[in-house]
Amino acid sequence: MKILVDADACPVVSIVERIAKQQNLDVILLCDTNHILHSDYSEVKIIGAGADAVDFALVNLCNKGDIVVTQDYGVAAMILGKGAVGIHQSGRWYTNDNIDQMLMERHINKKARRTKGKHHIKGPAKRTEEDDRRFEESFRRLIESQSKEMM
Repeated sequence: MKILVDADACPVVSIVERIAKQQNLDVILLCDTNHILHSDYSEVKIIGAGADAVDFALVNLCNKGDIVVTQDYGVAAMILGKGAVGIHQSGRWYTNDNIDQMLMERHINKKARRTKGKHHIKGPAKRTEEDDRRFEESFRRLIESQSKEMM
């Protein structure tokens, strides 16, 4: 089991690395050439800046049993199809039971953003310490769940 992170503008990289280090798990951070990252713990893969290049590289690198951290529902759907599991930076797990609903919500929100007028949907609120705590707890549970699954 390894952890792959869609690290472009990902606010939970340090949490992922700290927990992975405690659990002795490998981490791969993927970013494009516009978001160069450095890490003392993780392997960093810098992918060309093409549209969705990081997303496709991440999907190609993941295997059954891996954990993927992404806020992209499309990536989540693809990694689930490969037998990996995913977690959003909010701490919400992507599962075969909820991914269709999440994709539908994304589609509806995208349509709403394209319309003009009063129906515009605001972006996400500023990240808080509570958000980080919620992600950390959920991420730890996901690692524990995956570890049991692989036994």
